[in-house]
Amino acid sequence: MLHDHPVAALLRDGVNDWTDGFSFIRDLVAQALIYDQGGLAWVNRVGGRPVEILHYQPSHLTAQDDGTGTGACYYTLNGRIMPAADIIHLRSPFGRSPLSLARESIGLALTLDAHAARLFGNGARPSGVLSLKDRATPEAIKRIRESWVLAHGAGKSGGTAIVDGGAEYAPLTMSSVDAQFQEMRSFEILQVARAFRVPPQMLYDLTRATWSNSEQMGREFLSYTLEPWLRALEGCLRRALFAPAELPTHRVAFDRDDLTRADIGDRATAYSSLISSRVLSPNEARAWEDLPPYVG
Repeated sequence: MLHDHPVAALLRDGVNDWTDGFSFIRDLVAQALIYDQGGLAWVNRVGGRPVEILHYQPSHLTAQDDGTGTGACYYTLNGRIMPAADIIHLRSPFGRSPLSLARESIGLALTLDAHAARLFGNGARPSGVLSLKDRATPEAIKRIRESWVLAHGAGKSGGTAIVDGGAEYAPLTMSSVDAQFQEMRSFEILQVARAFRVPPQMLYDLTRATWSNSEQMGREFLSYTLEPWLRALEGCLRRALFAPAELPTHRVAFDRDDLTRADIGDRATAYSSLISSRVLSPNEARAWEDLPPYVG
């Protein structure tokens, strides 16, 4: 680990005068989650060393296919073509942004939310209806309506209206259509989560979670949700921030210890077995944990 390397200083202390390293990574990943072209930033070098990283919005820094069919891009910053070596380009590990992959599901989810907002906009769905036995005058209907609104207005869901005019109350029950509406809303939430590869329990949907599999689900979140993005991020930072001569010996690595701490006992047991069986040496096991070797 090289804590005094210029790249380490940039990512740790701040990529420029107004952006810390965490905010830069957050904004770069957010852009890649939203736009198919990915997240883009420009590296300012002095004497071949990176001294500043500037993250730009897609309207200012763009990536366009060069038309050769190789997937190579050329980059334009405020109308000027920039060298690819000076651009950090974080692309989605899945070819397209999750937002693009889930756009139909997101659109349907927004429609369902709007429908639910209209349905419950006056406090909630009424618990029943009133039927008038006799023909009522406009004044009587007005009094009945005012009494009903007073009991069932916003914040008074489930109240009971006292009305006159020989009205009879008939309770409303949830129909199969209502139940399917609720199921559809839950399904669309899961559809959006699938596009982002977020496990349901991370959205507090614990219907499929048990005490025995919750820890396993946590490991799957690292392996299948975060790991592809972490590797893509490590790769694009390494390519853009290190000099060509440094690439064989230098890389960017994000610390995953907080996410893997729960199964450190399992890893220790596995390493002990592999080392005692002479499948691995102690230093090889340390390398798997991103630890430096020791002599002896």
